Amino acid sequence: MVGETVITVVGNLTDDPELRLTPSGDTVAHFTVASTPRTFDRQSNEWRDAETLFLRCSVWRQEAEHAAESLTRGTRVIVQGRLRQRTYETREGERRTVIELEADEIGPSLRFVAATIVKPPHTGAPAGSRGGPAAEDLFTRPDGDERPVPAESGRHAPREETHPF
Repeated sequence: MVGETVITVVGNLTDDPELRLTPSGDTVAHFTVASTPRTFDRQSNEWRDAETLFLRCSVWRQEAEHAAESLTRGTRVIVQGRLRQRTYETREGERRTVIELEADEIGPSLRFVAATIVKPPHTGAPAGSRGGPAAEDLFTRPDGDERPVPAESGRHAPREETHPF
């Protein structure tokens, strides 16, 4: 849409994406990205961290399911989407306003890790429908073994990498 604020944020997930089902039947995943800019201080010859931005994000439908299956706390991600302002009332009757990022695209950053892309088989269901592949169809083993990896607790594939950030 014209006039929407589209931004790209690179940072780390502060927790696993939280997958929920709305009353209308849509799937949504919520997560927070922590992005800390770094600058080089020439006087001290050191890198310095600036103030961290914590940005709450949401992603919808099949992409939400893919995010919940693929991403975990600490994963470095690239998120592109539109800023949304939302006002709500607390239980005490106070009005609050928050700014969130409604993600259009999300993926792992390949700057420090490698990822294997596995395209789910086509189900014939329309895009965004709930009729997607099972979690076991979304992953192959990090060691290259082609057998499907059952998702731990129904949510995530096993992780072997560690992050330097």
